[in-house]
Amino acid sequence: MHHTIEVRGLTFSYPDGSPALRGVDLHVAPGEKVALVGPNGAGKSTLILHLNGILRGQGEVQVCGLPMQDDHLGRIRAAVGLVFQNPDDQLFSPTVGEDVAFGPTYMGLAEAEVGRRVEQALAAVGMADSYRRVPHHLSGGEKRRVAIATVLAMEPEILVLDEPTAGLDPRGRRGLIRLLAELPQTMLVSTHDLRMVKELFPRTIVLDEGRVVADAATATLMADAALLAAHGLEA
Repeated sequence: MHHTIEVRGLTFSYPDGSPALRGVDLHVAPGEKVALVGPNGAGKSTLILHLNGILRGQGEVQVCGLPMQDDHLGRIRAAVGLVFQNPDDQLFSPTVGEDVAFGPTYMGLAEAEVGRRVEQALAAVGMADSYRRVPHHLSGGEKRRVAIATVLAMEPEILVLDEPTAGLDPRGRRGLIRLLAELPQTMLVSTHDLRMVKELFPRTIVLDEGRVVADAATATLMADAALLAAHGLEA
């Protein structure tokens, strides 16, 4: 069985030469929901951007059995739904419906299929009636849901989310956690929200200074106060 995400010996340096990733090995099996945690500057966002080829370092990255090469980029980007930390980076159309329709339309799907996907994606995130709403009038939590819907409309195998609960109020956060619990996709979620990690993710990977320093059952990691403290994490 191929892993949905397979990363081996991945290194990446910023243009100024400072290293961001120093030999990362990581695999996520189909259907797994995995949390990626670590202090700021650990390389979490840099790693995530390698999973659909926005950044390209040295080493091996395979997604759904496809090596990260130019001729596979289209298929990989359709398979990996990447939701950025700031939903405003993903919402740019006059209405919610147009935002969610953008990806499937760009894929060249027929109008009826685009409509079906938009309806399904908005229903999946609990925003079925918001088709005509203006994205910048939405609350933070609603924006986050619509950003996820724009990705679900592409019917990806994998969801990769960067800090999904950042900046949400308690109600928005609870709603988002419920949503993520219900979605069937394989998931890799970068977050500082360790309460969410405990609740949602059976497995956690700790990244620090561009290296995987721990990869274990969440319950095991969360019980290791010394490990958490050593990597700037608070249980």
